[in-house]
Amino acid sequence: MKTTKRQIIKMLVAGAMSWGCACGQVEAQTLSSRLMQHEQQIDDIIKGMTLEEKIAMLHGKNMFSSAGIPRLGIADVEYADGPFGIREEMEPHSWNSLHLTTDSATFFPTGSALAATWSTDLAYAYGRAMSREARWRGKDMILGPAMNIQRIPTGGRTYEYLSEDPLLSGMLSVAYTRGAQDDGTAVCLKHYALNNQEDYRGFVDVRISDRAMREIYLRPFEMAVREADAWGVMAAYNKVNGRWCSENALLLDTILRRQWGFAGMVISDWGGVHSTVDAVAAGLNVEMPGDRYLGKALLDSVKAGKVSESVVDQRVREILRVRLTVRPIAKEEANKRPVGNEEEMNVALDVARRSIVLMKNEGLLPLDLKRVRRIAVIGENAVTKMAQGGVGAGVKTRREITPLEGLQSLLAGKATITYVPGYKSFDRQSRDKKQRPQQKADRQLMAQAVKAAKRADLVIFFAGDNREVETEGSDRKSIELPSGQDELVRALAKANKRLVTVVVSGGPVDVRTVDSVSGALVASWFNGSMGGQALAEVLTGSVSPSGKLPMSWPRQLNDVPAYATGSYPQLMVGNQQGDIFVGLVNNQSNERKQQLLARYAEEDLVGYRWYDCYGVAVDYPFGHGLSYAKFQYSDLSLKRTPDGIQVGFVLTNTSDVDAEEVAQVYVSRPESAIERPIKELKGFRRVALKAGERKEVTIPIRLSDLCHWDEAAQTWMFEPGKVSVGVGGTSASLPLRGECCLFVP
Repeated sequence: MKTTKRQIIKMLVAGAMSWGCACGQVEAQTLSSRLMQHEQQIDDIIKGMTLEEKIAMLHGKNMFSSAGIPRLGIADVEYADGPFGIREEMEPHSWNSLHLTTDSATFFPTGSALAATWSTDLAYAYGRAMSREARWRGKDMILGPAMNIQRIPTGGRTYEYLSEDPLLSGMLSVAYTRGAQDDGTAVCLKHYALNNQEDYRGFVDVRISDRAMREIYLRPFEMAVREADAWGVMAAYNKVNGRWCSENALLLDTILRRQWGFAGMVISDWGGVHSTVDAVAAGLNVEMPGDRYLGKALLDSVKAGKVSESVVDQRVREILRVRLTVRPIAKEEANKRPVGNEEEMNVALDVARRSIVLMKNEGLLPLDLKRVRRIAVIGENAVTKMAQGGVGAGVKTRREITPLEGLQSLLAGKATITYVPGYKSFDRQSRDKKQRPQQKADRQLMAQAVKAAKRADLVIFFAGDNREVETEGSDRKSIELPSGQDELVRALAKANKRLVTVVVSGGPVDVRTVDSVSGALVASWFNGSMGGQALAEVLTGSVSPSGKLPMSWPRQLNDVPAYATGSYPQLMVGNQQGDIFVGLVNNQSNERKQQLLARYAEEDLVGYRWYDCYGVAVDYPFGHGLSYAKFQYSDLSLKRTPDGIQVGFVLTNTSDVDAEEVAQVYVSRPESAIERPIKELKGFRRVALKAGERKEVTIPIRLSDLCHWDEAAQTWMFEPGKVSVGVGGTSASLPLRGECCLFVP
């Protein structure tokens, strides 16, 4: 019914509008890359290199480095894994730790937590703090930000990624990139492109229309390249429309270099190269971590005339641009200074504070310590540390404050806290035994928890996942809470009606049960070294919650567009084949015999776009987040500018609580001649307001963000006409609405 309605609307308005100019004419101009300042020097370097020296630069030297040119004084390139903290030092050719005492780092809140702040200022500070620690650790390039669209809530790396929305992902990635590179460390945008699932990522072929690819999945990468001059990009494991990302000329050459003006270097994901001639010709600079394809095989291909040496020279040039822009750190200087210091920890704390989302509150928060003297803290997630776990990037941090520690510190002398685990978390041993997280409740632990709940004035239940449940290399099979938590929370609610649930996770979980029995519901993410302190501050009211959901929280998986269209999960025939990265770690072959297709049948209707279009109810919508304050939106004004629309309004804090609000701007095109989502995020701003304060706020909508990808013309196009604008604190409630008309610039 909904699809038919969209088609009818399209037919009624087809031809009624005239097309505007190519959007490339109205977009912000591509920045002049800082990487281009050394071209003459690079010419001289390349002329003095042997073919063998050139090829030595095009593959891994060690597990996290690629070779320079010692004879010419060109240092190796040192890579820092991963996007939310600098990984400890590893043995040169293995995944084993060197067990140093100087290679710790700050565990920053993971990607979904950063996105929940909706703050470009915090994203900039985050990138800059990451860069400072990378420099002290002797690193040249951060393998991040991780910025793939959260297409499925079950994605194993949803916690690393930012959002289901391309504008939110893009603006935060731009800020992160600027912060890191302004401080002197290159970023490596990942995973380019359409790496939106972990199951079968090493051999899945994504099939998608040009328009959906450009508008949703490539848009954040385009923004980070064109607006922030990103210096590095990582090619993803998967195929896109029939070609591996590491040898995909459309992605690496036509789009990335020619259309976006990318001047930097492209590295493969670890073990993600499948060819020699095609990869180097398409634009891959470095094969990581070995030399199977871009080592001797490449040397032989050049000598046999299959690859021109000029192509090798160009790949070397692109590496040297980055190498000469990023100041190398001498090995004897690296890992000498303690990392994880107060300044970086404060950045982690600021992000954590502003990421926490108050999803529901029936008066239990902030904690009233006049009434609440005995608190039962239930759930292993109250004491579980999230810096490491599962497969993939982890952080050896000097400090990680757990939620229980944060509460104990802040409530010392004010309330008595009793901790009971309540359930046994899904752990590595369980995962190695191929058990599923959805186990029954432990009767003994549940009985202990119920006993503690009966004796308390209030219960804080810590539900959710951990880093073993949400992990690189595999997707969750369910969004149900693990370890019998639903059964446990029902028992707790019978024992004590004053129940607060805190969900610790990197992405959405099924909260229908905990929501129905809890007086307050909070999302606190995998929130970094200072996450426990930040959470305690929010629960007690010294900080008013201000996070907003960067993704929709669906009621069930069948509601999610990729599941609803049957395009995920894919069916694997015969024996299950392991993950490509896990196979690399275990020294297994990365050859894949079966090719799976991932057809993005929902096209551009990802996340809230789909739920809006088809009227699908969600547990909590995109952009949702409550506060201890109350905000009033008023006095909307829309002003056309040469660059788009300036949205103005008044935001008033009508309460007696100092707080911050994230104002969001959504756009609809009701008379468009093409199919569009019902509404799309086109601007946002975090605003701090004192109690009773009134502020005039302006948020620009850029003309470039109002364009669509025209598949026939193969370019961005602007469609003039009526633009409907809605403003509010969540995608589900936009109290201010107005319209204006835009014409050809």
